[in-house]
Amino acid sequence: MHHHRAFMSAEPSKLSAIARRELASSPRLDSPDLYLNPHLGLLAFQRRVLEEAQDKNTPLLERIKFISILSSNIDEFFMVRVANLWQQLETRTTEIGIDGRSPLEQLELIRVEITNLTTEIYRLWHDEIMPELNSAGIRILKLDELSTQNRIFVDDYFAREVYPVLTPLAVDQGRPFPHISNLSLNIGASVTNGDGVERFARIKVPGTLPQLLALPAGEPHELSFVWLEQVIIANLGMLFPDMEIVKADVFHVTRDAELAIQELETEDLLESIQEAVWRRRFRDAVRLQVESGMPQKLVDLLTSNLELDQNDVYRVDGPVDIGRVKALLNIDRPALNDKPFMPSTPKGFGGPRGEIFKTIQEGDVLVHHPFESFQPVVDFLRAAADDPDVLAIKMTLYRVGRNSPIVEALLDAIQNGKQVAVLVELKARFDEESNIEWAQKLEREGVHVVYGLPNVKVHCKMAMVVRREGERIRRYLHLGTGNYNPGTARAYTDLGLFTCNEEIGADVSDLFNHLTGYSAKKAYRKLLVAPHSIRSGLEKLIRAEMERQTQHGDGHIIFKMNALEDAGMIRLLYEASRAGVSIDLIIRGVCSLRPGVPGVSDNIRVRSIIGRFLEHSRIFYFHNGGEERVYIGSADLMPRNLNRRVEVLFPIENARMLRRIRDKILEKYLADHVAARIMQPDGSFIRQANKPGRKVLSAQEWFMKHEA
Repeated sequence: MHHHRAFMSAEPSKLSAIARRELASSPRLDSPDLYLNPHLGLLAFQRRVLEEAQDKNTPLLERIKFISILSSNIDEFFMVRVANLWQQLETRTTEIGIDGRSPLEQLELIRVEITNLTTEIYRLWHDEIMPELNSAGIRILKLDELSTQNRIFVDDYFAREVYPVLTPLAVDQGRPFPHISNLSLNIGASVTNGDGVERFARIKVPGTLPQLLALPAGEPHELSFVWLEQVIIANLGMLFPDMEIVKADVFHVTRDAELAIQELETEDLLESIQEAVWRRRFRDAVRLQVESGMPQKLVDLLTSNLELDQNDVYRVDGPVDIGRVKALLNIDRPALNDKPFMPSTPKGFGGPRGEIFKTIQEGDVLVHHPFESFQPVVDFLRAAADDPDVLAIKMTLYRVGRNSPIVEALLDAIQNGKQVAVLVELKARFDEESNIEWAQKLEREGVHVVYGLPNVKVHCKMAMVVRREGERIRRYLHLGTGNYNPGTARAYTDLGLFTCNEEIGADVSDLFNHLTGYSAKKAYRKLLVAPHSIRSGLEKLIRAEMERQTQHGDGHIIFKMNALEDAGMIRLLYEASRAGVSIDLIIRGVCSLRPGVPGVSDNIRVRSIIGRFLEHSRIFYFHNGGEERVYIGSADLMPRNLNRRVEVLFPIENARMLRRIRDKILEKYLADHVAARIMQPDGSFIRQANKPGRKVLSAQEWFMKHEA
């Protein structure tokens, strides 16, 4: 694997003065200088998440929530992005980045930034969060801080609950170095039997037990915990009787988790994904986190066996795998959390289920989650399952979550004799196992289950209910920007549309036939569908806005999305900016476009909003001389979304809804000067200062007051 990596130094991603002068005099839109590295852009987003955890105005347990989110984001960053760069190096399929950097240069910059981020996370935890937890009467104790009584409790808990689960694995001539699975927390112990020879053993910290052990309450309103690994280390003598424990340290391994699935060589996609998920545990290691005090000898033993080198080792000042602080989020202290809010129910929903179809017949309904409830989506499917006039239900499922009411509604529909067809995307990263489980359950009950398409992921969000009404058949649709997952619908901002528009219905029918059958259809009446027509459709709309600007001077584009990484789309936006079109981009995560570069992107402004809810809706707005056009849907402007996924953008044609999206939703995001960060030409983000006399506005707060 990757032994002895020679790193090259790489300059940080800033426009040099010379490059700036050259660009200003004769900017070439394909110059790598004009594009920011997406991997570094994703780390810049992680830094914005860290700022939320650092914000003293955020309630304490919510700050801890942001630390746990950040930790799992960084895990995923290694498992996917860093692993991909290493794969390129090892297979010699080196792709030069959008910014002209080689994989090696990118890896070096990533390492510097991750080291800085990690240092700051632990500084925040030790210097601010821990003292605040103490003040709130919540203490995480070290073993030497335990009272005698608590120490007896801990040892007893170990003997009863922990000891039977542990498997100490010795490493010696007869016993090879054990496999260390992805994201597992481990204890590396050096033990001796008095002969002066140190032997190594590994103990896996069980993920099935609470990571923070709650201690018996001392004072009322006081809570005390101790980390599970400390409980184990304190009792290693039970695992190694008559041996002396020299040293014990905690470590954590991250592995490459990309699923390489050779779809063309396999008959059964379901089976090959099950196998690939299982094999994921054994992929190459890409990061080793160790406690800062771990002896170098032990670090060397780990790196040589994991085929890593010192550049892949991150020493941290405990607790290792800080994402486990999410165990604290179950503490019942409302004062330390965000104030709860109740989503509203859109008009026409929430009454008897049978009336849902009547409501949709009367006019399209737009729902804005989480400010408006996700329940109407569940009720829509339940109504379809119960309604004697409904003949069929078809839907796509990507990330559904466990014990899903959506899956229950589909099972009820089958029992009530409806035709049910579901397209399940098994390749939904990190949800593969959950998807396999309930896809098989649906199949057993008689649902037609189709597992994605070869070589593309199906990422669009759509549900269609076919209903007999007298002499005619009517199609009712739900199209959305988010997954059919009631859990994430409470935490993500998304938009959904209920409609029985005939042309959209015909398009959705055609698209389902393409997904489940052999239809080669590429053109649709109303929908833009990737991988065929989203890129060309948006290009046409952007060019129309440029034309409009040339003739009338009122070209305006507003795009809201999670990420902008596609070089072709960025170049087109640069062209539109040069043509004078005013462009506002609201981008939560990666933005590889540089705003405000003279002669290139003077007319482009980029803002990022991170807050209580994860911004997830995608909106594409074109002023079109006052006859506005708006598309919403599941696609970000990334090569994977435009080229390798089935995505849908659908038009909003109802005038009232258009006004709501433009004036109530987009306008509030553009006026936000509380959560919003403004992107600079060098890729950094700064907070906006509030102007005197201006009313303080946070978009998400406003939605909670006015939309919920």
